[in-house]
Amino acid sequence: MNEQKNPWKTISSEIKYDNTWIRVIESQVINPAGNDGIYGVVHFKNKAIAIIPLDEDYNTWIVGQFRFTMNSYEWEVPEGGCPEGEDPIEGAKRELLEEVGLEATSFEMILSMQLSNSVSNEISFTYVAKGLKYVGSSPEETEELHVRKLPFEEVFQMAMRGEIRDGLSVASILKLKAMIDAGKI
Repeated sequence: MNEQKNPWKTISSEIKYDNTWIRVIESQVINPAGNDGIYGVVHFKNKAIAIIPLDEDYNTWIVGQFRFTMNSYEWEVPEGGCPEGEDPIEGAKRELLEEVGLEATSFEMILSMQLSNSVSNEISFTYVAKGLKYVGSSPEETEELHVRKLPFEEVFQMAMRGEIRDGLSVASILKLKAMIDAGKI
């Protein structure tokens, strides 16, 4: 078996849905077993960006909001979208300012992930922001946010208890916890 060889053959593709944030593409395919099939891909027009602001005392900020897709209120690390063509670090700076009202003197990328690669081509980048200064937030019109400043250890425990359930937030928190425990942050 050649791990680099694509076993899928695309016969045709058609855009089934397109809006500001996503495009859904349906493809007629020949699957790896040689049979006719169909495959849908959700193309995200933004890269997902997560930011964990961390002050000198290891406090951080989380954001609470009602998530329409889940029909539930969720706590998350500050996150948002980075449009195609924009440098992810610029997206991180913008999202941190919009959601939490913070500017930072340094950003370190600690994680890059494929968020749901069986149905989506969405990728994400997580940054730790340091050297923080509060300047005032300005959420987007689709956001009604509540911001909490907490010790990072408490945020980690919230993730472990299932009180933070967003996949990007949980992965980012776990990665940062491992880095802190290893003395790398």
